[in-house]
Formats: sequence, structure tokens, C-alpha cells
Amino acid sequence: MIDVQESRRQMVAGVRFHKVGKLYHFDYSAFPELQAGDFVIVETARGRQMGQVAGFAAADEQNADYKPILRLATPRDLLLKQQWEAKQEEALERCEDKAALIGGFENVKFVAAHYNYDGTLLTFLFTAEDKVNTSRLWNELNRMFPTSQVEMRQIGPRDVAKLLGGFGACGEMRCCSTFLTDFSPISIKMAKAQGISLNPSEITGMCGRLRCCLVYEYEQYVEARKQLPKKNKRVGTPHGEGKVLDVHPLQDAVTVLVEDARHVVQREQIIPIEEWEALQKKAQEPCNRHGDGPCECGAKPGKTNPDAE
Repeated sequence: MIDVQESRRQMVAGVRFHKVGKLYHFDYSAFPELQAGDFVIVETARGRQMGQVAGFAAADEQNADYKPILRLATPRDLLLKQQWEAKQEEALERCEDKAALIGGFENVKFVAAHYNYDGTLLTFLFTAEDKVNTSRLWNELNRMFPTSQVEMRQIGPRDVAKLLGGFGACGEMRCCSTFLTDFSPISIKMAKAQGISLNPSEITGMCGRLRCCLVYEYEQYVEARKQLPKKNKRVGTPHGEGKVLDVHPLQDAVTVLVEDARHVVQREQIIPIEEWEALQKKAQEPCNRHGDGPCECGAKPGKTNPDAE
């Protein structure tokens, strides 16, 4: 029987630093009673941070270099976190005022200011079309906030939408600010595969980029289309021979034009005429091993006919 303590050493804790954010894994062997929902203090590339345990997972054997959880967060830590978060709006306003005074930031939008739990790190998030030189502003902000290390971080349109939240075009809360922790690569090809209008208003999100939801059903559409004939293909149907006008992957059906009438035909009712004709033509061709006329010898290419010996 595997020792419980040894089993727990083979697990890592998934820690999240924002409500909707990526999970980062840490070694929690020093805290065997750790539970999901607990707040912990960890060391990250951006300094000491407070995060919340979202769950536990098996450790990756190829990645044995997991940083340890330093300690459990105390009530004092949680109170400090609230106090510093209450100062974030004021810090953002001071940053915007200083940027306006310095000049050169007309095309920059400052989105948010984030303090870490104890106020030792202050991060300003901003967005701009091009790369921005923030060295002078950074120097000024370091003088304005002497108790904190100041960091300037440029983020993309999708991250801005995630931070701001709000409703999407579907009328629901934006996916990026409710449950998406990563942004998947999205292309116009995904919209085409699903038969979605390529009108920008139909496929563009509030961030001005292709909507994240285009990726949700893409794979199902691709798999379903593999089983269905393509547009303009000749097929046989219970209504007669016709041409495929449209493909309906999720219905597992196609629209077929038979003479002057349109019919929606399910996949199991479709006869692939072109393939059937090709097979019939091949069956009628003379045997390439035994001369003219159809051949039913069953000889396989590359093998000698035993009757010829």
C-alpha cells in the first residue's frame, strides 16, 4: 500500500493569482493539510505573490523543478491585500496625470494598476498599437511610489477585454473575463468551416479581434464535414440524382438540388455517385495481368498466380 504522505509528494498544487487566470503549479509537500480554496504565499518571477489554491494535480515527472509554497496566508496578509487593492484606482489616476504631464502618451491607454498583497510591487498595465518607451514615466512613478517597485507592462486587446469585463455580442458576460484562462489561436478559416458570415460585425469581438467562441465548435465541424460530400458534388438521393448546394455538418445532412427542387438529405440516405461510377468503371476494365475481359482471379499485385506455374 502506497504511503499517503508519499502519494501527496507526487502531487502539486495549482495556484491562481487572479479570479480568471492561468494555473501555476507549486510543491506543497511542506503543507500536507493544504486544501483547495486556501490562500498561500509563493515566490514568482515577479516577486512574492499571494494566490489561491484551485486544486491539485499529478506532478510532471519531466519537470521536477517546482517551486515550493512558502507559507499559508495569514489574516494579516488578507487584510493587507484588501488595503492595497483599495489604493489601485488612485494609483492609476496618478499615473495617467503624470503621463499627460510628460507627454508622448496620447495613443496609450492605461488600463489598470495592480498592487501585490503587501504593496511591495505596483504594476501598471497599458495598451497601445505600437511599442512605447516608458523609461521616463517609469522613473517618475518610482519617485511617486517610493515604497513599491514599479513595473510597466504592455498588454494586448484581448487582455484588455478580459480585465474590463462586460457583455459580449451574444448578450452574456464575456468568455475571457468569466472562464477562459488562455487565448487559443483563432483564424478566419474557423469561421469559414462553420459557415459563419465573414462580416466583421459577425466574427469580431469587443476587443476588435476574432471572437474566442469561433474555436469552440471548430473541431466538431471539421470532423462532421469529413463524412459529408462537398458542395457541387453529384450525389444520389431518395429524390433522384442531384447536386450538393450546401453542407450542414451539425445536422449530418446536405441540401441537394434535384431538378428544380431543393431537399435536405441525411448522410445515410446519400449515394456518392462519382465514387460509385469510378469503382464500376474500374471493375469493367480488363485485367492488367491476364489479358482482355473482366477478371475475377483475385490475384494481388506483386504476387504470382499459382495457376500459371
